[in-house]
Amino acid sequence: MLKFKNLFFIVTFSSLLLCLSVSCHKDTVLSDPNKVTDTDGNVYQTVEIGDQWWTKENLKVTHYRNGDPIPNVTDASEWADLTTGAYCNFNNDTTLVATYGRLYNWYAVTDSRNIAPAGWHVPTDDDWKELEIFLGMSREDADKGDFYRGNIGNKLKASDGWLRDGNGTNESGFTAFPAGLREICANPSLCDNDAPFDRLGDYTLFWSGSKVQSEEYSFCECAWDRFLDAFGSGVGRYADYIGNGYSVRLVRDR
Repeated sequence: MLKFKNLFFIVTFSSLLLCLSVSCHKDTVLSDPNKVTDTDGNVYQTVEIGDQWWTKENLKVTHYRNGDPIPNVTDASEWADLTTGAYCNFNNDTTLVATYGRLYNWYAVTDSRNIAPAGWHVPTDDDWKELEIFLGMSREDADKGDFYRGNIGNKLKASDGWLRDGNGTNESGFTAFPAGLREICANPSLCDNDAPFDRLGDYTLFWSGSKVQSEEYSFCECAWDRFLDAFGSGVGRYADYIGNGYSVRLVRDR
């Protein structure tokens, strides 16, 4: 019996050492707060801003968390008619993805299959407000809608890559690049729904996961986003049509 106990101890101790050298190390890497991996295996650097952890790069994923594909819709008229999740690459050019990520409609952002990996989510409107207030925006400005607010855009913008001398200081480490957009006319009776790509180098817009709940915006199905441009240092909080193609950042769950 003594020999059996000694053997059991040796096997158990050896297993613990193996865990420390292989499995436990693997778990440490996977939970590293400085990076996050999406369903496709893309790895994103992250940054701590206040009490939040944000991805420093735009989302590139092409599958939901459960493995289902997110459709890549390249045709303009098909994109304009969507009522389900989809993504595209700016100008349908895959060479731009490494720098700018992909563009998603809001249906993909809020799909129940989850566009974000476990432990992360698309920021809500309140998540964005928390970031802005930490960087120096007043609560009054943070709550304003359809308004180019504050002067903290330069703290969010990358220090290179913007046209018209529009680079930021990137003081926050957020590293926002001007990824452009794919825009749908919310009221087809007033404009053409040709889903153009536009403003690469000048604009970037980030979805929130929060739909606008206000009679003021009853003219369209709108969601809150955040807007940065090469022409100023503010941050826009706008209610925009959910069919548009915008960039996506992630924030870590608490």
